[in-house]
Amino acid sequence: MADKLVVVGQGYVGLPLAMRGVAAGFDVVGVDVDELRVKRLNAADSFVEDITDDELAVALDTGRYLATVDYADTEGFDVCVITVPTPLRESVPDLSYIAEAGRAIAPWTRPGATVVLESTTYPGTTQELLRPLLEAGSGLRAPEEFFLGYSPERIDPGNSRWRLENTPKVVSGIDPTSLAKVRAFYDQIVETTVPVSTTAVAELCKLLENTFRHVNIALVNELSIFAQQLGIDAWEAIDAASTKPFGYMRFVPGPGVGGHCLPIDPSYLSWQVKRTLGHSFRFVELANDINDHMPAHVVTRVGLMLNKAGKALNGSRLLLLGLSYKKNSGDMRESPSIEVAKRLALLGARVRIAEPHVGIDGFPAGAVPAGVTEDELAAADVVIVLTDHDVFDYEMVERVSERIFDTRNRCAGDHVERL
Repeated sequence: MADKLVVVGQGYVGLPLAMRGVAAGFDVVGVDVDELRVKRLNAADSFVEDITDDELAVALDTGRYLATVDYADTEGFDVCVITVPTPLRESVPDLSYIAEAGRAIAPWTRPGATVVLESTTYPGTTQELLRPLLEAGSGLRAPEEFFLGYSPERIDPGNSRWRLENTPKVVSGIDPTSLAKVRAFYDQIVETTVPVSTTAVAELCKLLENTFRHVNIALVNELSIFAQQLGIDAWEAIDAASTKPFGYMRFVPGPGVGGHCLPIDPSYLSWQVKRTLGHSFRFVELANDINDHMPAHVVTRVGLMLNKAGKALNGSRLLLLGLSYKKNSGDMRESPSIEVAKRLALLGARVRIAEPHVGIDGFPAGAVPAGVTEDELAAADVVIVLTDHDVFDYEMVERVSERIFDTRNRCAGDHVERL
Protein backbone atom coordinates (compact mmCIF):
# COMPACT_ATOMS: atom_id res chain seq x y z
CA MET A 1 0.00 0.00 0.00
CA ALA A 2 1.32 3.43 -1.00
CA ASP A 3 2.14 6.04 1.61
CA LYS A 4 -0.47 8.73 2.01
CA LEU A 5 0.57 12.32 1.30
CA VAL A 6 -1.60 15.29 2.25
CA VAL A 7 -0.94 18.68 0.66
CA VAL A 8 -2.79 21.54 2.35
CA GLY A 9 -3.33 24.30 -0.21
CA GLN A 10 -3.77 23.54 -3.91
CA GLY A 11 -2.44 26.70 -5.50
CA TYR A 12 0.78 27.59 -7.34
CA VAL A 13 2.89 25.69 -4.78
CA GLY A 14 0.60 22.94 -3.52
CA LEU A 15 -0.79 21.63 -6.79
CA PRO A 16 2.60 20.98 -8.47
CA LEU A 17 3.72 19.23 -5.27
CA ALA A 18 0.56 17.10 -5.28
CA MET A 19 1.15 16.11 -8.91
CA ARG A 20 4.77 15.16 -8.16
CA GLY A 21 3.54 13.14 -5.21
CA VAL A 22 1.24 11.13 -7.49
CA ALA A 23 4.06 10.61 -9.99
CA ALA A 24 6.29 9.37 -7.14
CA GLY A 25 3.70 6.77 -6.13
CA PHE A 26 1.99 8.41 -3.18
CA ASP A 27 -1.74 8.40 -2.53
CA VAL A 28 -2.32 12.15 -2.50
CA VAL A 29 -5.07 14.18 -0.86
CA GLY A 30 -5.07 17.86 -1.79
CA VAL A 31 -6.95 19.98 0.74
CA ASP A 32 -8.21 23.45 -0.10
CA VAL A 33 -10.79 25.72 1.53
CA ASP A 34 -12.07 26.94 -1.86
CA GLU A 35 -14.96 24.66 -2.87
CA LEU A 36 -15.03 25.93 -6.46
CA ARG A 37 -11.30 25.27 -6.81
CA VAL A 38 -11.77 21.73 -5.49
CA LYS A 39 -14.61 21.06 -7.94
CA ARG A 40 -12.45 22.27 -10.82
CA LEU A 41 -9.54 20.08 -9.78
CA ASN A 42 -11.66 16.97 -9.50
CA ALA A 43 -13.01 17.73 -12.98
CA ALA A 44 -9.44 17.93 -14.39
CA ASP A 45 -9.73 21.69 -14.84
CA SER A 46 -6.42 23.22 -13.77
CA PHE A 47 -6.13 26.91 -12.86
CA VAL A 48 -2.35 26.68 -12.31
CA GLU A 49 -0.37 27.35 -15.49
CA ASP A 50 2.43 24.94 -14.62
CA ILE A 51 -0.06 22.05 -14.42
CA THR A 52 -2.03 21.29 -17.57
CA ASP A 53 -5.52 19.82 -17.66
CA ASP A 54 -4.03 16.67 -19.19
CA GLU A 55 -1.52 16.28 -16.34
CA LEU A 56 -4.32 16.69 -13.83
CA ALA A 57 -6.47 14.17 -15.69
CA VAL A 58 -3.64 11.61 -15.66
CA ALA A 59 -3.26 12.04 -11.89
CA LEU A 60 -7.01 11.62 -11.37
CA ASP A 61 -7.08 8.53 -13.59
CA THR A 62 -4.55 6.80 -11.34
CA GLY A 63 -7.12 6.92 -8.53
CA ARG A 64 -4.37 8.30 -6.28
CA TYR A 65 -5.33 11.98 -6.29
CA LEU A 66 -8.30 13.55 -4.56
CA ALA A 67 -9.01 17.24 -4.04
CA THR A 68 -11.21 17.94 -1.04
CA VAL A 69 -12.38 20.55 1.46
CA ASP A 70 -12.89 17.89 4.14
CA TYR A 71 -9.98 17.23 6.49
CA ALA A 72 -11.55 13.88 7.38
CA ASP A 73 -10.19 12.67 4.03
CA THR A 74 -6.67 13.11 5.44
CA GLU A 75 -7.12 10.37 8.05
CA GLY A 76 -4.14 8.04 8.29
CA PHE A 77 -1.69 10.27 6.46
CA ASP A 78 2.03 9.54 6.52
CA VAL A 79 3.24 12.97 5.39
CA CYS A 80 1.44 16.33 5.40
CA VAL A 81 2.88 19.39 3.66
CA ILE A 82 1.33 22.80 4.39
CA THR A 83 1.54 25.21 1.44
CA VAL A 84 -0.94 27.94 2.41
CA PRO A 85 -0.54 31.68 1.69
CA THR A 86 1.18 34.04 4.12
CA PRO A 87 0.17 37.56 3.03
CA LEU A 88 0.91 40.89 4.63
CA ARG A 89 -1.96 42.78 6.28
CA GLU A 90 -1.12 46.45 6.74
CA SER A 91 2.60 45.56 6.61
CA VAL A 92 2.20 42.90 9.33
CA PRO A 93 2.66 39.17 8.55
CA ASP A 94 -0.63 37.28 8.51
CA LEU A 95 -0.07 33.70 9.65
CA SER A 96 -3.75 32.94 10.10
CA TYR A 97 -3.76 30.45 7.20
CA ILE A 98 -0.89 28.50 8.77
CA ALA A 99 -2.65 28.53 12.13
CA GLU A 100 -5.93 27.35 10.57
CA ALA A 101 -4.17 24.57 8.67
CA GLY A 102 -2.30 23.48 11.80
CA ARG A 103 -5.48 23.32 13.90
CA ALA A 104 -7.34 21.47 11.14
CA ILE A 105 -4.72 18.80 10.47
CA ALA A 106 -3.78 18.24 14.13
CA PRO A 107 -6.67 15.88 15.01
CA TRP A 108 -5.70 13.66 12.06
CA THR A 109 -2.00 13.55 12.97
CA ARG A 110 -1.10 10.05 14.18
CA PRO A 111 2.01 8.63 15.81
CA GLY A 112 4.87 8.38 13.33
CA ALA A 113 3.46 10.97 10.91
CA THR A 114 5.57 13.78 9.44
CA VAL A 115 4.34 17.35 9.01
CA VAL A 116 6.26 19.88 6.89
CA LEU A 117 5.63 23.59 6.50
CA GLU A 118 6.51 25.12 3.12
CA SER A 119 4.78 28.50 3.45
CA THR A 120 7.13 31.48 3.50
CA THR A 121 7.37 32.97 6.97
CA TYR A 122 9.70 34.50 9.52
CA PRO A 123 12.28 32.42 11.41
CA GLY A 124 10.75 30.65 14.39
CA THR A 125 7.28 30.00 12.97
CA THR A 126 7.59 26.22 12.73
CA GLN A 127 8.72 25.85 16.34
CA GLU A 128 6.80 28.70 17.95
CA LEU A 129 3.46 28.62 16.12
CA LEU A 130 2.90 25.36 14.24
CA ARG A 131 4.40 22.91 16.73
CA PRO A 132 2.21 23.95 19.71
CA LEU A 133 -0.94 23.87 17.55
CA LEU A 134 -0.18 20.38 16.28
CA GLU A 135 0.66 19.09 19.76
CA ALA A 136 -2.45 20.59 21.35
CA GLY A 137 -4.78 19.29 18.65
CA SER A 138 -3.28 15.82 18.34
CA GLY A 139 -2.38 15.07 21.95
CA LEU A 140 1.01 13.96 20.65
CA ARG A 141 4.49 15.33 21.28
CA ALA A 142 7.06 16.28 18.65
CA PRO A 143 9.57 14.84 17.96
CA GLU A 144 8.88 11.92 20.33
CA GLU A 145 5.60 10.87 18.68
CA PHE A 146 5.44 12.74 15.36
CA PHE A 147 7.98 14.57 13.22
CA LEU A 148 8.04 18.19 12.14
CA GLY A 149 10.12 20.20 9.68
CA TYR A 150 10.31 23.14 7.32
CA SER A 151 11.24 23.22 3.62
CA PRO A 152 10.96 26.54 1.74
CA GLU A 153 9.16 26.37 -1.57
CA ARG A 154 11.12 27.40 -4.67
CA ILE A 155 8.39 27.36 -7.29
CA ASP A 156 9.00 29.75 -10.20
CA PRO A 157 5.76 29.90 -12.21
CA GLY A 158 6.27 29.57 -15.93
CA ASN A 159 9.91 28.45 -15.65
CA SER A 160 10.24 25.39 -17.88
CA ARG A 161 13.92 24.88 -17.10
CA TRP A 162 13.81 24.85 -13.30
CA ARG A 163 10.86 22.82 -12.16
CA LEU A 164 9.94 21.37 -8.77
CA GLU A 165 11.74 18.11 -9.40
CA ASN A 166 15.11 19.49 -10.56
CA THR A 167 15.37 22.53 -8.26
CA PRO A 168 17.47 21.75 -5.16
CA LYS A 169 15.25 21.57 -2.07
CA VAL A 170 16.36 22.90 1.31
CA VAL A 171 15.07 20.63 4.11
CA SER A 172 15.10 20.86 7.89
CA GLY A 173 13.62 19.32 11.02
CA ILE A 174 13.12 20.27 14.65
CA ASP A 175 15.58 17.48 15.57
CA PRO A 176 17.87 15.08 13.67
CA THR A 177 15.19 12.38 13.37
CA SER A 178 12.66 14.85 12.01
CA LEU A 179 15.25 16.07 9.50
CA ALA A 180 15.87 12.50 8.37
CA LYS A 181 12.12 11.93 7.89
CA VAL A 182 11.65 15.19 5.99
CA ARG A 183 14.66 14.52 3.79
CA ALA A 184 13.55 10.95 3.08
CA PHE A 185 10.20 12.28 1.84
CA TYR A 186 11.64 14.95 -0.45
CA ASP A 187 14.26 12.56 -1.80
CA GLN A 188 11.31 10.84 -3.46
CA ILE A 189 10.02 14.12 -4.91
CA VAL A 190 13.11 16.05 -6.07
CA GLU A 191 16.53 15.20 -7.45
CA THR A 192 18.58 17.04 -4.81
CA THR A 193 17.93 17.84 -1.16
CA VAL A 194 19.99 20.30 0.88
CA PRO A 195 19.75 19.62 4.63
CA VAL A 196 20.29 22.43 7.14
CA SER A 197 20.66 22.26 10.91
CA THR A 198 17.45 23.92 12.13
CA THR A 199 14.04 25.00 10.90
CA ALA A 200 14.97 28.62 11.66
CA VAL A 201 17.92 28.38 9.26
CA ALA A 202 15.62 27.03 6.53
CA GLU A 203 13.06 29.77 7.21
CA LEU A 204 15.78 32.44 7.02
CA CYS A 205 17.17 30.86 3.85
CA LYS A 206 13.92 31.52 2.00
CA LEU A 207 13.79 35.13 3.13
CA LEU A 208 17.44 35.64 2.23
CA GLU A 209 16.92 34.34 -1.32
CA ASN A 210 14.13 36.79 -2.06
CA THR A 211 15.58 39.70 -0.11
CA PHE A 212 18.74 39.35 -2.23
CA ARG A 213 16.67 39.68 -5.41
CA HIS A 214 14.51 42.46 -4.00
CA VAL A 215 17.49 44.61 -2.96
CA ASN A 216 19.35 44.11 -6.24
CA ILE A 217 16.27 44.91 -8.32
CA ALA A 218 15.84 48.08 -6.28
CA LEU A 219 19.48 48.95 -7.00
CA VAL A 220 19.07 48.77 -10.78
CA ASN A 221 15.65 50.45 -10.62
CA GLU A 222 17.13 53.48 -8.88
CA LEU A 223 20.16 53.32 -11.17
CA SER A 224 17.88 53.47 -14.22
CA ILE A 225 16.12 56.56 -12.84
CA PHE A 226 19.34 58.48 -12.27
CA ALA A 227 21.01 57.24 -15.47
CA GLN A 228 18.10 58.57 -17.53
CA GLN A 229 18.36 61.93 -15.81
CA LEU A 230 22.12 61.96 -16.50
CA GLY A 231 21.55 61.10 -20.15
CA ILE A 232 23.20 57.67 -19.88
CA ASP A 233 21.84 54.41 -21.26
CA ALA A 234 21.45 52.21 -18.16
CA TRP A 235 20.55 49.16 -20.22
CA GLU A 236 23.77 49.38 -22.22
CA ALA A 237 25.74 49.72 -18.99
CA ILE A 238 23.99 46.66 -17.54
CA ASP A 239 24.75 44.67 -20.71
CA ALA A 240 28.38 45.68 -20.51
CA ALA A 241 28.65 44.82 -16.80
CA SER A 242 27.08 41.43 -17.50
CA THR A 243 30.11 40.41 -19.55
CA LYS A 244 32.18 40.22 -16.35
CA PRO A 245 32.53 36.51 -15.57
CA PHE A 246 32.98 36.94 -11.80
CA GLY A 247 31.78 39.19 -9.00
CA TYR A 248 28.66 40.39 -10.84
CA MET A 249 25.13 39.06 -11.26
CA ARG A 250 22.75 40.53 -13.81
CA PHE A 251 19.57 42.26 -12.63
CA VAL A 252 17.43 44.54 -14.78
CA PRO A 253 15.00 47.39 -14.09
CA GLY A 254 11.24 47.06 -14.36
CA PRO A 255 7.97 48.79 -13.44
CA GLY A 256 8.13 47.35 -9.91
CA VAL A 257 8.19 43.91 -8.34
CA GLY A 258 5.38 41.38 -8.23
CA GLY A 259 4.51 37.79 -7.52
CA HIS A 260 4.02 35.91 -4.28
CA CYS A 261 7.58 36.48 -3.02
CA LEU A 262 9.38 39.74 -3.70
CA PRO A 263 6.75 42.25 -2.56
CA ILE A 264 6.16 40.26 0.66
CA ASP A 265 9.03 38.05 1.83
CA PRO A 266 11.62 40.77 2.61
CA SER A 267 9.02 42.53 4.76
CA TYR A 268 8.67 39.36 6.85
CA LEU A 269 12.38 39.53 7.60
CA SER A 270 12.29 43.26 8.32
CA TRP A 271 9.27 42.83 10.60
CA GLN A 272 10.90 40.03 12.59
CA VAL A 273 14.15 41.98 13.05
CA LYS A 274 12.19 45.02 14.25
CA ARG A 275 9.96 42.95 16.55
CA THR A 276 12.67 40.89 18.20
CA LEU A 277 15.75 43.10 18.03
CA GLY A 278 14.28 46.59 17.87
CA HIS A 279 16.35 47.49 14.80
CA SER A 280 15.33 48.59 11.31
CA PHE A 281 16.49 46.42 8.44
CA ARG A 282 17.52 49.42 6.39
CA PHE A 283 18.37 47.61 3.15
CA VAL A 284 14.90 46.03 3.03
CA GLU A 285 13.09 49.24 3.91
CA LEU A 286 15.01 51.20 1.28
CA ALA A 287 14.37 48.50 -1.34
CA ASN A 288 10.67 48.53 -0.48
CA ASP A 289 10.56 52.29 -0.91
CA ILE A 290 12.30 52.24 -4.31
CA ASN A 291 10.38 49.30 -5.77
CA ASP A 292 7.02 50.49 -4.44
CA HIS A 293 7.49 53.83 -6.23
CA MET A 294 8.37 52.38 -9.64
CA PRO A 295 4.75 52.32 -10.93
CA ALA A 296 4.46 56.04 -10.13
CA HIS A 297 7.77 56.66 -11.91
CA VAL A 298 6.50 54.86 -15.02
CA VAL A 299 3.39 57.04 -15.04
CA THR A 300 5.52 60.17 -14.67
CA ARG A 301 7.75 59.14 -17.57
CA VAL A 302 4.74 58.45 -19.81
CA GLY A 303 3.31 61.86 -18.91
CA LEU A 304 6.60 63.55 -19.79
CA MET A 305 6.75 61.65 -23.07
CA LEU A 306 3.30 62.96 -23.99
CA ASN A 307 4.21 66.48 -22.90
CA LYS A 308 7.11 66.50 -25.37
CA ALA A 309 4.58 65.78 -28.12
CA GLY A 310 2.27 68.54 -26.92
CA LYS A 311 -0.28 66.09 -25.55
CA ALA A 312 -1.89 65.73 -22.13
CA LEU A 313 -2.06 62.46 -20.27
CA ASN A 314 -5.72 63.21 -19.58
CA GLY A 315 -7.66 61.94 -22.58
CA SER A 316 -4.74 60.18 -24.25
CA ARG A 317 -5.26 56.68 -25.59
CA LEU A 318 -2.71 54.27 -24.13
CA LEU A 319 -2.13 50.65 -25.06
CA LEU A 320 -0.51 48.61 -22.27
CA LEU A 321 1.25 45.42 -23.33
CA GLY A 322 1.12 42.87 -20.51
CA LEU A 323 -0.46 42.94 -17.09
CA SER A 324 0.91 39.88 -15.25
CA TYR A 325 3.97 40.27 -13.05
CA LYS A 326 6.29 38.17 -15.26
CA LYS A 327 6.64 37.29 -18.92
CA ASN A 328 4.82 34.33 -20.47
CA SER A 329 2.68 33.88 -17.36
CA GLY A 330 -0.81 34.82 -16.25
CA ASP A 331 0.24 35.23 -12.62
CA MET A 332 -1.28 38.50 -11.40
CA ARG A 333 -0.22 38.36 -7.77
CA GLU A 334 1.06 41.78 -6.65
CA SER A 335 1.72 42.76 -10.27
CA PRO A 336 3.05 46.34 -10.52
CA SER A 337 1.46 46.63 -13.96
CA ILE A 338 -1.95 46.74 -12.30
CA GLU A 339 -0.87 49.75 -10.27
CA VAL A 340 0.43 51.45 -13.41
CA ALA A 341 -2.89 50.89 -15.17
CA LYS A 342 -4.89 52.20 -12.21
CA ARG A 343 -2.76 55.34 -11.87
CA LEU A 344 -3.03 56.12 -15.58
CA ALA A 345 -6.81 55.70 -15.49
CA LEU A 346 -7.12 57.95 -12.43
CA LEU A 347 -5.27 60.67 -14.33
CA GLY A 348 -7.81 60.49 -17.13
CA ALA A 349 -6.02 58.31 -19.67
CA ARG A 350 -8.05 55.94 -21.84
CA VAL A 351 -6.39 52.68 -20.91
CA ARG A 352 -6.49 49.66 -23.18
CA ILE A 353 -4.69 46.44 -22.23
CA ALA A 354 -3.34 43.56 -24.30
CA GLU A 355 -2.81 40.56 -22.02
CA PRO A 356 -3.21 37.16 -23.68
CA HIS A 357 -2.48 35.19 -20.50
CA VAL A 358 -5.15 36.78 -18.29
CA GLY A 359 -8.95 36.75 -18.51
CA ILE A 360 -10.88 40.02 -18.47
CA ASP A 361 -11.93 39.41 -14.86
CA GLY A 362 -8.30 40.06 -13.91
CA PHE A 363 -8.24 43.52 -15.50
CA PRO A 364 -8.50 46.72 -13.41
CA ALA A 365 -11.91 48.39 -13.41
CA GLY A 366 -12.46 50.52 -16.50
CA ALA A 367 -9.63 49.01 -18.53
CA VAL A 368 -10.59 47.91 -22.05
CA PRO A 369 -9.23 44.60 -23.40
CA ALA A 370 -7.39 44.96 -26.69
CA GLY A 371 -5.37 42.95 -29.15
CA VAL A 372 -1.93 43.74 -30.51
CA THR A 373 -3.04 44.71 -34.00
CA GLU A 374 -1.82 47.35 -36.41
CA ASP A 375 -5.00 49.36 -35.87
CA GLU A 376 -4.63 49.27 -32.06
CA LEU A 377 -0.98 50.19 -32.19
CA ALA A 378 -1.53 53.04 -34.63
CA ALA A 379 -4.42 54.46 -32.59
CA ALA A 380 -2.42 54.62 -29.36
CA ASP A 381 -0.78 57.87 -28.30
CA VAL A 382 1.73 55.73 -26.38
CA VAL A 383 2.28 51.98 -26.36
CA ILE A 384 3.65 50.92 -22.96
CA VAL A 385 5.52 47.61 -22.68
CA LEU A 386 4.93 46.47 -19.09
CA THR A 387 5.26 42.67 -19.35
CA ASP A 388 7.32 41.42 -22.28
CA HIS A 389 5.44 38.29 -23.27
CA ASP A 390 7.14 36.50 -26.15
CA VAL A 391 3.83 36.20 -27.98
CA PHE A 392 3.83 39.92 -28.80
CA ASP A 393 5.09 40.86 -32.28
CA TYR A 394 7.70 43.45 -31.27
CA GLU A 395 8.77 44.08 -34.87
CA MET A 396 5.20 45.19 -35.62
CA VAL A 397 5.03 47.15 -32.37
CA GLU A 398 8.17 49.08 -33.35
CA ARG A 399 7.03 49.61 -36.95
CA VAL A 400 3.48 50.80 -36.35
CA SER A 401 3.50 52.58 -32.99
CA GLU A 402 3.97 56.34 -32.92
CA ARG A 403 5.52 56.32 -29.42
CA ILE A 404 6.68 53.48 -27.19
CA PHE A 405 7.59 53.53 -23.53
CA ASP A 406 9.42 50.28 -22.85
CA THR A 407 9.99 49.09 -19.28
CA ARG A 408 11.52 45.78 -20.42
CA ASN A 409 14.07 46.69 -23.10
CA ARG A 410 12.34 44.83 -25.94
CA CYS A 411 12.02 47.69 -28.44
CA ALA A 412 14.42 50.04 -30.23
CA GLY A 413 14.19 53.19 -32.32
CA ASP A 414 14.08 56.95 -32.07
CA HIS A 415 10.40 56.80 -31.04
CA VAL A 416 11.18 54.48 -28.11
CA GLU A 417 11.98 55.58 -24.55
CA ARG A 418 13.18 52.97 -22.14
CA LEU A 419 12.88 52.85 -18.35
